[in-house]
Amino acid sequence: MSEVPGSEQRLIAGRYRLISPLGRGGMGVVWRGRDEVLGREVAVKEVLAPPALDTPDVRRLYARLEREAWAAARISHRNVVTVYDVATEDGRPWIVMELVRGLALSDVLDAEGPMSPGRAAHIGAEVLAALRAAHEAGVLHRDVKPANVLLATDGRVVLTDFGIAMVMGTQTLTMTGEVVGSPEFLAPERALGRTPGPASDLWSLGVLLYAAVEGHSPFRQETPLSTLRAVVDEELPPPRRAGPLAPVIEGLLRKSPAERLPAEEAEHQLRIVAAGGTVRAPLGRSEATTLVTGPPGAPPVLPLPAAPSGATTTTARGTVPPRRTGAVLLIGVLVLLLALGWLLYALVRGDGQGHQGSASGGGSSAPSVSHSAGVPPPSGARSPSAASPSASASPSPSPSPSPSPSQSVEVTMRAVRGSYDGVCPAPSASAPAMVAVFTVGRTPADVEYRWVTRDGQSGDPGWKTLSFPSGGPSTRQVPHTESPEQSGSNEVHAEVRSPVRVASNSVAYKVTCEKETPTGGASSSQPPTGGPSLPAVRPRQAALVKVGR
Repeated sequence: MSEVPGSEQRLIAGRYRLISPLGRGGMGVVWRGRDEVLGREVAVKEVLAPPALDTPDVRRLYARLEREAWAAARISHRNVVTVYDVATEDGRPWIVMELVRGLALSDVLDAEGPMSPGRAAHIGAEVLAALRAAHEAGVLHRDVKPANVLLATDGRVVLTDFGIAMVMGTQTLTMTGEVVGSPEFLAPERALGRTPGPASDLWSLGVLLYAAVEGHSPFRQETPLSTLRAVVDEELPPPRRAGPLAPVIEGLLRKSPAERLPAEEAEHQLRIVAAGGTVRAPLGRSEATTLVTGPPGAPPVLPLPAAPSGATTTTARGTVPPRRTGAVLLIGVLVLLLALGWLLYALVRGDGQGHQGSASGGGSSAPSVSHSAGVPPPSGARSPSAASPSASASPSPSPSPSPSPSQSVEVTMRAVRGSYDGVCPAPSASAPAMVAVFTVGRTPADVEYRWVTRDGQSGDPGWKTLSFPSGGPSTRQVPHTESPEQSGSNEVHAEVRSPVRVASNSVAYKVTCEKETPTGGASSSQPPTGGPSLPAVRPRQAALVKVGR
């Protein structure tokens, strides 16, 4: 655990003494330490770079660690862990933070099971307060999940681990081909490779709240690729244990970032639920446009029927000022007068034209054409006897419909796993993997596509059909793996031939095959003389036959 031999613990930067490890995560080890200068306990985060990383990747890892300290140090809030220092030892940065005594939310959920809606709402409100402070400082967390939330013994809820945080307006520091964040807590726009924003952290908070009351995250699947696909394509499974917290969860877990519950409103509703109250379901965009705003401080109310002039209409949800009521009444009267005038004009004009027709065509055997009451025939129209059958069937001509817009398809590819080193062909769980994101201009649509490699040797070359049902999402993800049997570098892209011809960008991948030779005395693929034919076996199979497997 990075301790030097002997009874004395290691000293970092001549000041911070490591005492014992507190926990281990994807970024390294967090130690309980002591600041020998100030005489206080601290937490020290050490990076353990994977041995297989190249030097450039190691430097990027260290840059990420420094960025974590820089991002967190910009935030001053009781719900955000305080960063004291960034020390350097052995060419590596070490983050020195306040020591928060408590348990991670993930450990509490594992030990106690799902939480009550009130307790989860309290934790969510505190986390959201930390996120609002971070967003005001220009910092996105990008990895909000139960493991990064500490429940301190002093009652605080502390958001930690800004190791993959992104300071808005600066360059992203991530590994090539790396999925940043935990897939099941990733927002749909981030799964699609789009630029994240504060609403992306709100989505992750919504998943955290769902997991806290239901005992599992809503979109978790067997593999990271299928999880990302569920995040983008699948509807939110209705929460069954959330109770009064359900409207907040549903408001935070809307696929479109613009439609998610705003941070300020979400925190307000979370604190109401934490105090034992209830909140109404968040309105959709179409409903929100019909709201009428009452006096300052009053909640929005639905429009009410007009009241007599000078009266004030009051409901339990707010007050409609008399001026607005009068304006609504005046507009309604004007619309009614215009409609009556137009109807009277249409009746008079239609009656005059009907008398002219009977005078000029009396006794004619031509079929008559009737128009809907109140709708005059168009000026310059042909006489009924010259009208075509289609015209006689239509009471009034309508403008020819504008041609429907042409369909569009956009395809982008990104790598999920860019290399493989091992026995070939690679198993699907380890083979180079990528995902294609298809977006159509409108639904329904059927997209015919195939995978194409640079050398023309794709493991799945046939044409396929991807369906976008009517009313469904216009964006879908399709995972793909390549498992060549020989070492080499290649690249793959998606090609679309219908409804339009288009191709995606290419994603490069590399395969290094390890040669596996049979152990001494392995049986040959040739059958013994006089015996029955046996199928040929590969060296790996031959070795297994040798040991009786």
